Amino acid sequence: MGRSSYRILSLAATALLVNACSEPAPPPEPELSFEESLQQQLIQAQPGDVIEIPAGTHELTRGLSLTVDGVTIRGQGIDSSVLSFKNQAQGAEGLLVNADNFAIEDLAIEDTVGDAIKINESENVIIRNVRTEWTGGPLTTNGAYGIYPVQSRNILIDGAVAIGASDAGIYVGQSTQIIVRNSRAEYNVAGIEIENSTFADVYNNVATNNTGGILVFDLPNLPVQGGRNTRVFNNQIINNNVANFAPEGNIVGEVPTGSGLMVLANDSIEVFGNEFTDNDSANIMIISYFTTERPFEDSNYDPFPETIYIHDNVFSGGGSQPDSEPLQALQTATGQDVPDIVWDGITLPGKSAEDILCFADNGDISFVNLDAANGLAAPSFDASTHDCSMPSLSVISLSSISD
Repeated sequence: MGRSSYRILSLAATALLVNACSEPAPPPEPELSFEESLQQQLIQAQPGDVIEIPAGTHELTRGLSLTVDGVTIRGQGIDSSVLSFKNQAQGAEGLLVNADNFAIEDLAIEDTVGDAIKINESENVIIRNVRTEWTGGPLTTNGAYGIYPVQSRNILIDGAVAIGASDAGIYVGQSTQIIVRNSRAEYNVAGIEIENSTFADVYNNVATNNTGGILVFDLPNLPVQGGRNTRVFNNQIINNNVANFAPEGNIVGEVPTGSGLMVLANDSIEVFGNEFTDNDSANIMIISYFTTERPFEDSNYDPFPETIYIHDNVFSGGGSQPDSEPLQALQTATGQDVPDIVWDGITLPGKSAEDILCFADNGDISFVNLDAANGLAAPSFDASTHDCSMPSLSVISLSSISD
């Protein structure tokens, strides 16, 4: 081969190399939006992961979900890291969790279409320093629940704020081993609700400006029932006088405006060390399911409240503007505010007054037995039959959670 041939080959190789080097690089991967990145982190999470939510208000259009055990979602503060669902177009909740050993802390979830945080069939759950809020005020169109663990075990709700739920701000249902503490519930229909659950401690909370401050309910026709063993203590239950804005048909829609604490068909409840102030219907109501006048056909359901021990509380005001026909009739008949403690008087045959309700060391309280079983024919204001005590309930300790 001649020298000229080598030159031609060399020039050809150089041209190929130049052409190869000058081909455009593949385009970079498109940068994920915050919403896409968060969804991806939740889908790809592994046990032990901590998903960080940076400071700022982050707009989301789709609900979030998590099904991986052992994950923590952590923001930078209850008013610093905000997940806003104001423009939510997909999903029934803000965050839906079905996972054990889950924690969420130091963030806020706002304006979801439905429930803000729903945790279903989970064990060892921590919700700490979390705010749920509907920012437009108390509206029927708001989501039902702010913080909503259901059919779960070992639940700690600590330092939460719940505002604007059209059912309950903090709701724990069909669950066991529960602590709700150091939290604030405001402008909800029910501030804090423990429903069809067992072994709960509700303490050091503020329930104010709700329709009802704290509810402890047991309802029929649910997979889990037989609510019992709840302690409600050292709470401030104040000025719960916001008009009921629950959607029509919901049982919480029957809670009278101005209810402080309502115990419905639940057993073994201890109420102590609380401050009850200016709840306009009544500071405390103890009622059977029959008082709701709703039919039920659940043969396993116990509609009667029993073993309610109320002691060492402080009462001020309340009962001045009852939002209930029986209580209004009582006020008209007596010319007095509704008493501090209202019991409908409906009992299981064979049970004594002392089996149902005991008072001790509450100061100069007032009381009425409405005699609802006889159509309010003969209300009694005699509290002496309830001047008794009951054994204190045990402290709730959450296994597998450092509380």
